[in-house]
Amino acid sequence: MEIGIFAATTDYAAPPHLLAAACEERGFESFWVPEHTHIPASRETAFPGGGELPREYSHLLDPFACLSAAAAVTRTIKLGTAICLVVEHDPITLAKQVASLDWLSGGRVLLGVGGGWNREEMRHHGTDPARRWSVLRERIEAMKAIWTQDEASYAGKHVSFDRVWAWPKPVQRPHPPILMGSATPAGIRRTVRYCDGWLPIGSPRLPAQLEELRAVASAAGRDPSSIPVTVFWARARRDELARYRDLGVKRAILSVAAASLEDVLPRLDKLAELRRELD
Repeated sequence: MEIGIFAATTDYAAPPHLLAAACEERGFESFWVPEHTHIPASRETAFPGGGELPREYSHLLDPFACLSAAAAVTRTIKLGTAICLVVEHDPITLAKQVASLDWLSGGRVLLGVGGGWNREEMRHHGTDPARRWSVLRERIEAMKAIWTQDEASYAGKHVSFDRVWAWPKPVQRPHPPILMGSATPAGIRRTVRYCDGWLPIGSPRLPAQLEELRAVASAAGRDPSSIPVTVFWARARRDELARYRDLGVKRAILSVAAASLEDVLPRLDKLAELRRELD
């Protein structure tokens, strides 16, 4: 099982390119960053984690700027979004950003996606929260068309364009892996329908959810082994990580705090030691 690192990349924490380089030096397989374009000051939507919204949510850097900087100073580590809020992007522009990053990095992009939880935030981008999942699906399908066709078209309810040329195409074929960041039954169905992998948050329910994923995939005529699982926000515990490994999880993502590089490096060293213990 591979181990990746997630960092809330902010304007007051370790620069993402230095952090990614430190992760690569310590043998981690992937480096992941989040996305929130902004946090509406109204704060109508409650924080899913409970309590006050952590400071870093309103200080996040742009994920693709972070990963581009990381790509420039690394050679092998994979570069992931956890998660990209597709419903807050124009799909033609987002397709260009992802393809450009994949091209510049030599094919290292992992595109974790989700519908988001902050309703005011997505409304500011013109997306009706009640329709965000259908918007997400169409935008992903439209991006796939752009990535895989020399002259792409898409006709949907929310996205429509006719005969476009757009290069570069991603290095990865047919496109960078798309991982669905939703662990609900509907999220599992969406994973099987139009994604390449599944990105649930670590939970005691994971064994049952994996069985559900396999059943849904088989019913849809899709080989369950073609849907690798990445566990997000996994706890840095050897027994828990070993259990994920034994369940057939492909990758677990551990997290570091939004802090200075000096403060984060000792945490990375401890996580690297834990990673070696699992080998």
